Amino acid sequence: MNTQPVKKFLLELQELIVERMEQIDGSPFRRDAWERPGGGGGITRLIEEGDFLERGGVNFSHVTGDRLPPSASAQRPELAGRSWEAMGVSLVMHPRNPYVPTTHMNVRYFVATRPGEAPVWWFGGGMDLTPYYGFEEDATHFHAMCRRALDPFGAAYHPRFKQGCDEYFHLKHRNEPRGIGGIFFDDLAEGGFEHCFNLTESVGDHFLAAYLPIVERRGDLPYGERERDFQAYRRGRYVEFNLVFDRGTLFGLQSGGRTESILMSMPPIVKWRYDWHPEPGSEEARLYSDFLRPRDWLGEFNTAPDAA
Repeated sequence: MNTQPVKKFLLELQELIVERMEQIDGSPFRRDAWERPGGGGGITRLIEEGDFLERGGVNFSHVTGDRLPPSASAQRPELAGRSWEAMGVSLVMHPRNPYVPTTHMNVRYFVATRPGEAPVWWFGGGMDLTPYYGFEEDATHFHAMCRRALDPFGAAYHPRFKQGCDEYFHLKHRNEPRGIGGIFFDDLAEGGFEHCFNLTESVGDHFLAAYLPIVERRGDLPYGERERDFQAYRRGRYVEFNLVFDRGTLFGLQSGGRTESILMSMPPIVKWRYDWHPEPGSEEARLYSDFLRPRDWLGEFNTAPDAA
C-alpha cells in the first residue's frame, strides 16, 4: 500500500498551519527533527512565550515498530503482535489571552501487518475546542466548520463524530467534558482507502477555517489576573485528560516515542485547587452551566449547513 500521498499531505498540512500561526504570533516556530530508535522519526514545530501563543506545537511523526503497543491493540485485540506503521500530524495551541480557546487537532493513518495476511489499516483524527470563557458565536462557528468538513462524505458522519468527540474528551473522574467538543473518529476504514483518506484530508484542511475566525474575534479582548488565574485552573483539566485518558499520549509513551514531542501539548502555566467552585452568577460559572455539557450547537442556533 502506497503511503506516500498520505505523508505528503501531512507534511504540507504541518507547514501550512505553522506558517499561518507564525503570521498571527509574529514569532517563528522552532523546528526540531528527531529520529526514533525503534524506527522512524518526525518533525516537531514549537513556539513558547510568543506574543499570541504562550505555547503552541504542530507535530509530524512517521514511526514504525515490530509489535503493537497495548494502547493500539486494546480496542482491537486481534491485532496484538503485528508490526505497525503510523503517521500523523497533531497540534495544540495554548493562547496567552484567556478569551481565546485552547484548541487541538490531529489527523493520522495507521497500518498493522503480519506475514501472509492482508494489512489492516485505518484513519483517525478530529478537532476540538476548549474555551475558558464561553461565547455561543464561537461554539456554533467551530461546530459548523466541523460539519462542513464532513458533509461531502455523507450526512451521517457529523452527528456520529460529534458524539464520538463528546464521549472521548470526557474526564470520567470529574464527570465533565474537557471543552465544548468538535469531532473525533478512529478506526475509520469504511468506504475504502481513498474515501477515508479524502475525509481525513478535509478535516485537516478545515482546521484553520474553524479556529482563526475565533482568534480574530477574541485575540484583542482585554484581560486581567482574574481571567489568567481561571485559565490556569481550567488548564489543569487539560493536563489531567492528556495524562490519564488520551490514547495518543499513551501510544507515544508506550511505543518509545520522543517524550518532549509527546508532551508538548501540556500548557506552560497550570494551577490546581482543592474543591474550588466559581462564584455563582459569574462568567466562570457560566462556562460550567452553559458550555461544559453536551449540546447540539448547530440545532439550537439553527445554523445552516453552509454557515461560516
